[in-house]
Amino acid sequence: MRLIFVGPQGSGKGTQAKRIAKRFGFCHISSGDLLREVTGDLKLEVDKFMNKGDLVPDELIVRILKERLKKVDCKKGFILDGFPRNVSQVKELAKITDIDKVVEISISDEESIKRISGRRNCVKCGAIFNVNSSPRPKVEGVCDKCGGELVQRADDNEKALKERLKVYHKETERILKMYKFMRVNGNNSIEKVEADIVEGVGLG
Repeated sequence: MRLIFVGPQGSGKGTQAKRIAKRFGFCHISSGDLLREVTGDLKLEVDKFMNKGDLVPDELIVRILKERLKKVDCKKGFILDGFPRNVSQVKELAKITDIDKVVEISISDEESIKRISGRRNCVKCGAIFNVNSSPRPKVEGVCDKCGGELVQRADDNEKALKERLKVYHKETERILKMYKFMRVNGNNSIEKVEADIVEGVGLG
């Protein structure tokens, strides 16, 4: 099974990708992890762009992804989380693999802003909490796991989120009609969203 999960910031697509990948033995590939984990000559190429603050070209990301898909943990299937995000990336991806279905986890812009603006990251261990929803920290500003300080990412403010949502609606939503896709309601519980996805893609 070859799947793509998309959704606005805070929709829970990363959470669902991890849960379903673990449940069915698929590999979960997020675009961020893909670039962070790259090694060898490909890493040198990536660093040329990232060290200058430039975006990594789509063609290079797809080359890295092609190598990743050869690994044994992707034998049963994979879930792409955060890639492709636009039409040009869809075209590049089509050069290396077919996709069975795209899952869009849908929430409103208002819900997205509420969820993400409440997100807090631990500066020590990287754990994520949320002041507006679960998991809330037991003590405000303090990580439950290691006692580190919880901070808000600079781009998790309302103004920056609205700009990111504009890009999502303009670019990412356009790719849905290029695939077989299904939409699930991201306002439901984590368990309900997971069940809807499993049923919708035919894994149940």
